[in-house]
Amino acid sequence: MTDVKQHEYTLLNEIAQDSLVTQAGLSDRLGIAVGSVNWYIKRLVQRGWIKVSRLDRTRLKYDLTSDGMAVFTRRAVLYARDSLKVYSDFRSKAKKLVTELKRQGIKRVYLDGDDSMMDILRLTCIEAGISFDHSPRKIILRASSNDYQIVEHQGSDSSGR
Repeated sequence: MTDVKQHEYTLLNEIAQDSLVTQAGLSDRLGIAVGSVNWYIKRLVQRGWIKVSRLDRTRLKYDLTSDGMAVFTRRAVLYARDSLKVYSDFRSKAKKLVTELKRQGIKRVYLDGDDSMMDILRLTCIEAGISFDHSPRKIILRASSNDYQIVEHQGSDSSGR
């Protein structure tokens, strides 16, 4: 597969959404100079990914070609595949952590964080019947780079149950 740069992919996406978009409009949406948009469009035309047709003296229409659609679709599929892999990895780590919590007899935890990684852990805890404290009490769960960690709250008893 030909290497697709992020700006090229973003342009393909914008054109797929609105074939009558102007270069100035693309410039605003993408936050790049109109000259850069023009250069990228010429590159996409040379690669055979879009075709340009003139509607009137001042208006152009951009259409994805079948090759352009294939590139666009392949990139979207790769992104979806990679996203599912990341989700699966976090889900596996969350299940491992929850299994350890249950082994220790821990039934209530405080989740410290509110991002996608913590959403996966929240779902896993709910499925396992682990409840949530509304403030840090005994056992605190955090996301740390690419893993989860258990932190015992200072001043809590050692059981954390």
